[in-house]
Amino acid sequence: MPDHGEWNRRSLLKGAAVVAGAAAAAPLLGKAGKAYADGSDADALYRAGKFEQAGRAYEEILKKDPTNLHAARRRGYVGLLANKFPDAEKYLNMALKLAPDDKETNCYLGDCYIRQDKYALAAPRWRAGGEEGYARWFEAIRGEAYQIHGNIGRVEWQPMDPEPLVEASVNGGPPKRFAFYTGAPNLQVRASVAKEAGLTPVYKERTDFEGLDIWVYYGVLDSFKLGDLELRNVPVGWSSTESGADVSTDNDGLIGTWVFYHLLTTFDYAGQSLILRRPTPAAARKVHADAARAGTTPLPIWLSLDHNIGSIGSIADSGPRAMGVNFGGAGGESAVGTSLEVAKRLGIRTDTDRPIDTFGHSHEAVVYPCYPKEIRIGDAVANDIYCTADKNGQINTPWPYGDGVDATGYFGHCFWKPYNITLDFTNMNLYITRGKAT
Repeated sequence: MPDHGEWNRRSLLKGAAVVAGAAAAAPLLGKAGKAYADGSDADALYRAGKFEQAGRAYEEILKKDPTNLHAARRRGYVGLLANKFPDAEKYLNMALKLAPDDKETNCYLGDCYIRQDKYALAAPRWRAGGEEGYARWFEAIRGEAYQIHGNIGRVEWQPMDPEPLVEASVNGGPPKRFAFYTGAPNLQVRASVAKEAGLTPVYKERTDFEGLDIWVYYGVLDSFKLGDLELRNVPVGWSSTESGADVSTDNDGLIGTWVFYHLLTTFDYAGQSLILRRPTPAAARKVHADAARAGTTPLPIWLSLDHNIGSIGSIADSGPRAMGVNFGGAGGESAVGTSLEVAKRLGIRTDTDRPIDTFGHSHEAVVYPCYPKEIRIGDAVANDIYCTADKNGQINTPWPYGDGVDATGYFGHCFWKPYNITLDFTNMNLYITRGKAT
């Protein structure tokens, strides 16, 4: 991932991205919507976020033409989106045999292996995908990564805004203040925290960050403790200026999606706490039972580009669409982010006279206030609430910067405040319940 590798590094360096990338979503108008009506166009189904139907359509293509690289790779990626690892490995390895040097296939397969903590298998795939840093990093991991000690950890947010911060201990040291954000992949610490914790990089490389040359380091952390739950042998990154100084001092580090998908995670916005559980079948059953008692219906989730989380929601009159769901980060007061083009298509009232200069994945961006009549995900709904429309937001971003699915938008930090949300990455479900978590 030579290009989006840098994009990932920037996103994890600048974890608070106001217009952070929406995950997969569906088309609103035009030819794509018509094309998938009869189920004959696999790519149109995929672009629409109709992943199960797309998967079956790609299988039909492969029955007729087993040498179709695009169909094999796409079918494998559809499996990866839902953490269906046997499917993902079957079809991605089929694609790899057809084109061993294909970077996209190698990166997808590398991601498939790291989600299963199979780092020895992941490393050569990332190297073939053009990402030497990831390859060297994963080669250095010995034994079981993300070892979980304890059953549950609950940490309070200090504060809620402009971004939630939680206290965590690094290698047994004093409490540090960490942001968390599902728009970023791995655990990050500040350079000064890495030094204090005695971290030694297994690999380093120079990159650009907001016009500044910095060094990015990869290492492995012995211990990361949140409340009464401890993770051991955790992949970690940090960055510094040429002089060795911290790149940012807003917090002591950032917790990304890789940590959360190893756990049964509850983002308790209403209770202003982060609840992390060992993902046992018993813990999952309790979450499901609690949700059922509260009348909460589970929603499907998928995971794209190694850390972006998506589910089904709607903006204005879009109808149910596959949309991004972001937790944590500094999202300001915007409940949903979308593109200006989508806002215009949906007839959303947009105040283009009041541009807002901000950042998205460490790039300068301009967004406009907009006010959809309704935004909804499951039973969570808001009416006439402040949202933002990105002036340069793209409807469809292909690999390596996106995954080629038509984007409607994403739910951000502000939207979740009345709720607690639990993510079950074993069964790939999301539960949204009003009020504090029990």
